[in-house]
Order: sequence, then structure tokens, then C-alpha cells
Amino acid sequence: MHLPISSPLSAVWIALASGALCAAILAFLLKSGLAWRLATDIPNERSLHVRPTPRVGGWGLVPVAVLAILILAPSLWLIAFGTAFLAAVSQIDDRRGLPARVRFAAHFLAVLTLIVVYPAPVPWWCLVGLAFLMLWLVNLYNFMDGADGLAGGMALFGFSAYAVAALFGPGQMPELGWVCAAIAGAAAGFLLFNFHPAKLFLGDSGSIPIGFLAGALGYWGWRSGGWPVWFPVLVFSPFIGDASVTLIRRLLRGEKFWQAHREHYYQRMVRFGTGHAVTALAWYLVMLAGTVLAVWALDRSTTLQWGLVAGWTVVLALMGAAIDARWRAFQSLGRKTEVDADAPQ
Repeated sequence: MHLPISSPLSAVWIALASGALCAAILAFLLKSGLAWRLATDIPNERSLHVRPTPRVGGWGLVPVAVLAILILAPSLWLIAFGTAFLAAVSQIDDRRGLPARVRFAAHFLAVLTLIVVYPAPVPWWCLVGLAFLMLWLVNLYNFMDGADGLAGGMALFGFSAYAVAALFGPGQMPELGWVCAAIAGAAAGFLLFNFHPAKLFLGDSGSIPIGFLAGALGYWGWRSGGWPVWFPVLVFSPFIGDASVTLIRRLLRGEKFWQAHREHYYQRMVRFGTGHAVTALAWYLVMLAGTVLAVWALDRSTTLQWGLVAGWTVVLALMGAAIDARWRAFQSLGRKTEVDADAPQ
């Protein structure tokens, strides 16, 4: 398929078409009732919602992403295969539940296959570190898919930044840019149904493949000279920061990090009264700032780039400290003022 490389409208039209296709699939699933039969989230004591809700967002996002890769960038076929494989395994988990070891084995297999088949020309220990980061991206998207509009928003901003960098950055990679634009567009289509009050959730069949795509396409862009190694980390830093801090805290307490909980920063924001909609909008501002900073830094000096990464890390840490302080104040009230997270806002 030949598109005019120099035209920004190519990416815009791809994003619009992808968003429309994703939205059409999800609308059909909801209207036909299939969404409820495929997978339904039943609230429990760790949920932020009180109403059963279909978790079929992946049924709209994943087919669009895989189709976009196969049509627009067939050289990325292995990433498309890994995405489809993880979606299939995760759908089984959504429906019936799978042991953690089976899920992690599938994640490990997808990441390992990509790195073994397409290794970067760096020492083996660098590849091990990158594989670990990619595995973490796969799982953190699942951990962060707990509030209306949050995971879809991170996909929209994150893959939009990938698209801009691949199309207009120092190391232009048009095919990668088109694919990322398609995924960003599909995320926008999903958000039509997921922003508060959510009609459906992403589900494991959506969050796991999207996390894999964030890591795999980030790795591909770096391996091919499209951007520095810090770029994908900075682009997805709001999710990486929240999930990483929460994981470390739970590990230090001897808890099983893969079990459901309500300790993420975004969950605390919803619980102490910010609500789903305002929480999502606040995170969108952080996501936008981080992605704009990442794209802007691409053609700066290496010293400035790493300085910006360090500075943004400090900013995120201060935001986290502010939320922690608000949470402690909320807890001192005995949680008597915790709001109904599903209430209109």
C-alpha cells in the first residue's frame, strides 16, 4: 500500500478510519448483546465500579491494530502475531481465568520471540534489560486498567507520540508511524465507550496486547534508529511510574502483586473523591505534557535529553507525593467520605 510519506494527512486519515472501525465493532457488540456473553466484569470489594460491565474493548482495538500492521507495515508481522496470540490467551483468562504462571509464560514467549528473531546490536545484558521492561509494559497496562478512560487515554497519547516521532522525528519511519496512528485512532474509538460513565472496559484481551504493542513498537523504533531508548519510557511514564511504585510497595509488604487491589495512585484519586472523569482528565494533562516533552526532546543534545528525563521523573515523584499526602488525610477521616465511584460527576 503506497501512501504519500510527506503528507501528515495520511496519518490523520488512517487514525480516523481506525477509530471508526473500532467504534463500529464495539457498538455492534453492545447492541447485539454479544459483549455481555464474551466477558463481563463483576464488581468485587477491590473494584472501583458497582455495576457489571462488559470487558470487550480488546475486541475492537486488537483487530484494528493487527489489520493495520499487516496492511501498512507487513515487515512488523511478528509483532502482529504476538499481539493476536496474547489477545487469544487473555480472552481465555477473561472468560475462565488462567493461573498466573500460564499468563506470564505467554507474555514471556511473545517478548522473547520478538527479541530473539529481531535482536538489537547491543550486549546481551542490554537485551535482557529491555526484555524485562517490555514484560513490565505488557503487565502494567493490565494493572492500570481500573478507571474509566485511563488506559484508553494512555494508548491515545502514547501511540500518538510514537506516530509523530516516527513520521516527523530525526529518524523517520513512515510505516511505523502509520501503524501507531492507527492504534491511536482505535484508542479514540474505544474511548467513546469507555470514558465515564463507561459502557465497557478494556479487559485483559485488550490491556495485555496494547501493553505488548507499547513495548514491541517502542523496541522496534529504537532498534531501527527511529528514537533513543529513553523515548518509549518517557512517553508511557505516567503508567510506568504509578505501576512501578505500587508494585514495589506491595513487594516490600510481601503481597502478591498480580492480585487485584485498589492502591494505585489513580485508584486513590477516585476513592478520595476526585471521581473517574476528573481523574482521567487530570491524567490526560500529565500524559500530554510527557508526550509533548518526549517528542520535543528528540532532536536535542543527549545531555539535555537525559536531563529532561530526570526532571520529568522528579515531577512525577512530586505528583505522587501530593496524592499520597491527600490519601493520608482521607484515611485519617476513617474513609467515611469515600464516594460512589459510579455516581454521575
